[in-house]
Amino acid sequence: MRVTIVTIFPELFAPLLSTSLLGRAVEKGFLEVHVVDLRQFAEPPHHVVDDEPYGGGAGMVMQAPPWIRAVRELSGPDTWKILLSPQGQTLSEAKVRELSTRPDCLFLCARYEGVDERVRRTVVDEEISIGDYVVAGGEVPAMVLLEAVSRQLPGVVGRSSSVENDSFRSGILDFPHYTRPRDVEGMAVPDVLLSGNHAAIEHWRQREALRSTLRKRPDLLAQTDLTAAQEALLREIQVEDEPHAKVKS
Repeated sequence: MRVTIVTIFPELFAPLLSTSLLGRAVEKGFLEVHVVDLRQFAEPPHHVVDDEPYGGGAGMVMQAPPWIRAVRELSGPDTWKILLSPQGQTLSEAKVRELSTRPDCLFLCARYEGVDERVRRTVVDEEISIGDYVVAGGEVPAMVLLEAVSRQLPGVVGRSSSVENDSFRSGILDFPHYTRPRDVEGMAVPDVLLSGNHAAIEHWRQREALRSTLRKRPDLLAQTDLTAAQEALLREIQVEDEPHAKVKS
């Protein structure tokens, strides 16, 4: 997969692209990433990329021509062009998986009050947001999107089961994880995880994943097609948790 990132702060991406999973993915050729400075597409001699908004306002707006020139020069026939924007569709596991199947993506990282509307109308295929809040620019959202998408690429994560068990992968949260030491401040590792009984461990993990989802993100359960076995487990969990819920209320 090839990703091109257009930004006025290309130096922000160097540590990310040389560290951990992303660094190995780039080094091994599973992921090709190019970071491009938008200013090289602005008019010399000053390479200005922003100006005051028509109609007045407190902030600056990024001009359309540099973005349009950059996207048209950097894009091929199969390039999917994404503007990172708080006005976009909220990023989800389904969207991440969809984008991971695209061979060529271009991320537009805006700053200030955003970009001239004509950029959206001419060279953007899709707007993506990482949540209902505003950050200083599109660079951090682009990093989030890049890391999330890269996990889906074959070979990037050593164990494919790590990705398959990710939260949201099947519509519910991940199960709890434990490692050494066996006891931490009086909290012991559940006995079933030490039993060596793989069937019992798998059953526990499915049960606790549902319990975690019910307690933390019950909204997800309404959006997920549970199997008959999962629905039976969920009913058991609801009965078990009911006394605790009454005490808390």
